Amino acid sequence: MANDKPFQIFTVQTRPEDGPPRLAALRAEMAKRGFDGYIVPRTDAHQGEYVTAQDARLGWLTGFSGSAGFAIATQEQAGVFVDGRYRVQVKGEVDLAHYTPVNWPEVSLAAWLRQALPEGGRVAYDPWLQSRKEIRDMTAALAGSNIALIPSENLVDAVWTDRPAPAPGPVRLHEEAIAGRTAAEKRAALAGELKAQKQASTVLTLADSIAWLLNIRGEDLPKNPVVQGFAVIDDDGRVELFSEPSKFGPEVRAKLGNDVVILPVSGLPAALGELNGPVRLDPASAPDEVFRLVEANADVVEAPDPVVLPKAVKTAPEIEGMRQAHLRDAVAMIEMLAWIDAQPTDGSLTEIAVVEKLESLRKAQGAHDVSFDTISSTGPNAAINHYHVNELTNLPIRDGELLLLDSGGQYRDGTTDITRTIPIGTPSDKHRLPYTLVLQGMINLSRLRFPKGRAGRDIDAVARAPLWMAGLDFDHGTGHGVGAALCVHEGPVRIARISEIPLEAGMILSNEPGYYREGEFGIRIENLIVVETAESPDNRAMLGFETLTLAPIDTRLIDVTLMSSPEIDWLDAYHARVLAALGDKVAGATRDWLVKATQPVAR
Repeated sequence: MANDKPFQIFTVQTRPEDGPPRLAALRAEMAKRGFDGYIVPRTDAHQGEYVTAQDARLGWLTGFSGSAGFAIATQEQAGVFVDGRYRVQVKGEVDLAHYTPVNWPEVSLAAWLRQALPEGGRVAYDPWLQSRKEIRDMTAALAGSNIALIPSENLVDAVWTDRPAPAPGPVRLHEEAIAGRTAAEKRAALAGELKAQKQASTVLTLADSIAWLLNIRGEDLPKNPVVQGFAVIDDDGRVELFSEPSKFGPEVRAKLGNDVVILPVSGLPAALGELNGPVRLDPASAPDEVFRLVEANADVVEAPDPVVLPKAVKTAPEIEGMRQAHLRDAVAMIEMLAWIDAQPTDGSLTEIAVVEKLESLRKAQGAHDVSFDTISSTGPNAAINHYHVNELTNLPIRDGELLLLDSGGQYRDGTTDITRTIPIGTPSDKHRLPYTLVLQGMINLSRLRFPKGRAGRDIDAVARAPLWMAGLDFDHGTGHGVGAALCVHEGPVRIARISEIPLEAGMILSNEPGYYREGEFGIRIENLIVVETAESPDNRAMLGFETLTLAPIDTRLIDVTLMSSPEIDWLDAYHARVLAALGDKVAGATRDWLVKATQPVAR
């Protein structure tokens, strides 16, 4: 049966003018409870990137719709903290007369609070929405300020009178043939680690960790096929899963077996308070309240979530599933790129029309969702790193402009994420230099071989070097981890200046350097890559990358005089691979377009 439900909507969920009265209501609630400030994070109790409509507190209060950030309100000031990805976006989404964008992490929460409350005060936070590490770090940074952090009921919830109700979706099984390991095998391995570390149990709070461990998928969150809940795993491999029991049908329950007990979330606090230690908790992801409840009766051992690293190192079947998903996704992308080139350049094509067309093409290839809201952006909108088009911002795509198209699909066997930057009509020379530099960075990282044991921070500069040589840079990471039929943004590995976790064969990441000129245009080129072992003439332990993404990279904006022969050779070989893999999967005008788009670069 065809999936007719749209993956994305374009209606405006919040407007800048909504913020001031909501801020006034929050301040009244703060005063009633004797608080001088309140912290509003973007996350939910599971610390995920995406949140349900019920948990979108930051967007409801401020109007800011980005996927990362937080706000702090006092009676006199309200700061919205965003990193470099959102500094253009936030200025158009919040009422600047009432909210002040704050450049984070350059300005810390503690530094801002010290100036906002110079005499000190009581600042409240919801302990379900802040990790133990966040609270510990903030407390240390506020030492000597006379500012106290106070756990509290959620004050936004207290004033959000029309807060949406939960809308959980059914849980389904993730095929073992795709996962490469059974849930029982994964639980046994986790139990073995707990025993080896002399830990009695651990509590998983990350939704994708639970989904991976139990080989289940769900529909609780948009774009991410996860099941929201909390899991307590004992050192014998038994699991108590606290989630909505009605989501689990007979087939799923039978497959999970008697060693996985499904309980209502309402029972979690009592269960945590009854645990006997030592209990392993991750201070970086587990809510502060989970620590508080466990500490009432048991000793806590602080250690990373034991699932995140095994989940990041994909099995051979998971990698093969990702390859197959990318092949189907490539058909949709090639049809999309050919369709764009066939459209008039008079502005009749819009950003929303591009999103809708690509969604229909992905559905035809079996996608059950997109992996994130498609970024279809042109002109000044493309300078907003994580732009999400809506009915008010929708721009026509005109001759001489660029279209930045960053998108991905969720398939039963894999998750995709691809960005292409497309010149519309007659290419403009002002785009040529930065486009070529971005492409060089992407190619150089794709070609890289590096010693085993190196982390993302050690190779991040490889993708930035061409831009740096021209005095340019970009304000997002070069690459993020990607889940296999899971979350498109997956920890713990990244290719970024702050990533210290060594890369291992089997890890899948994005490779996406970019360049953005505020108010004018944006450029990004992205493929997904999987870490693999690489040859060394000295028999050193070396790693490299296999590129998973298969779709032409536009060559019309390349300044060939800037590129080296090895860079051009890589691009030509990549395009030959694309044509060989996809040439018989498209037909007619689309195939003609593909043949032309994959021709060797003229030197």
